[in-house]
Amino acid sequence: MPTGLLVPGDYDDIAGFAERAESLGYDSLWTPELWGRDAFVALTVAAQRTETIDLGTAIVNVYGRSPATLAQAAATLADAADGRVRLGVGTSTAKVVEDLHGMAFDNPPRRLHETIELTKSFLQGDGRVNYEGRLFSVADFPGLDCDIPVYAAALGAANRRATGRVADGWLPHNIPFDRLAAAYETIVETARAAGREPNDITVSPYVPCAVSDDADEAYAAIRNHLAYYLGSSDGYKNAAALAFPEQAAQVADAWRDGDRDAAREAVTDEMMTQLAIVGPPEKARTQFEELAARDVVDEIIVSIPLGASDSLREQTIAELAPHE
Repeated sequence: MPTGLLVPGDYDDIAGFAERAESLGYDSLWTPELWGRDAFVALTVAAQRTETIDLGTAIVNVYGRSPATLAQAAATLADAADGRVRLGVGTSTAKVVEDLHGMAFDNPPRRLHETIELTKSFLQGDGRVNYEGRLFSVADFPGLDCDIPVYAAALGAANRRATGRVADGWLPHNIPFDRLAAAYETIVETARAAGREPNDITVSPYVPCAVSDDADEAYAAIRNHLAYYLGSSDGYKNAAALAFPEQAAQVADAWRDGDRDAAREAVTDEMMTQLAIVGPPEKARTQFEELAARDVVDEIIVSIPLGASDSLREQTIAELAPHE
């Protein structure tokens, strides 16, 4: 099972982090982008210090850059990384799009669909690119002849349908493990209807993971992480609600009311079992292997919880590193 690793958002030395991930046998390294750090620049620096590990964005949003700028940034990164690039995009949240980028959060599934479709046309085309969509129209610009797969971080059904129509990979997050296969069926059905082969769409869930000899620290880190995500976005809350409707609403309501302790306490053990890899090393490794054995999963991306201590972060990365 290929294994990826998501760079913690507060980690400064991304190139050093990438070197360590490669030395531990991770197959891919992914970096998020919200505010403060440019994902493409960060990964370009990492490319100079690595040789084999794939480098991906998880994620850059489809509002902050046009498809043309996404394509040229990815192609430039691919030049620096000898082609070891995967482009992960998503709609992000209304908060980010409206309050950071100053744009209207209009019709996210359509924006995702057209951005991926047009970005792929720019990246993978070797002739002139012409495109006429509802949101984007371009005419007579050369393709970049660059084979970079484009992944979609899609939670809701409409975004999953867009993924099935146009994306090369799926980056689910916060969808309960027992609901992944059912959620993937939406992608399968849409891909087939579009004349595509569903097996060509790589499924790479990024999963919050906390492994520690101090099990209480690991569980506390995951509770905090899940409470933050469920409280920060209806998309994440609704994804968790596929299996935990009442619990997800309770967590989100408490977080949004400002009672962060109550939100963390509302994250149940069952929720953690279905949304995260967590616990002491032997237990966490077993959970990881069980998730990897699911037919729907092609690659697991290890995500360190928000605010994790250095010791928790380091043990998690080491314990879940690929083994021969």
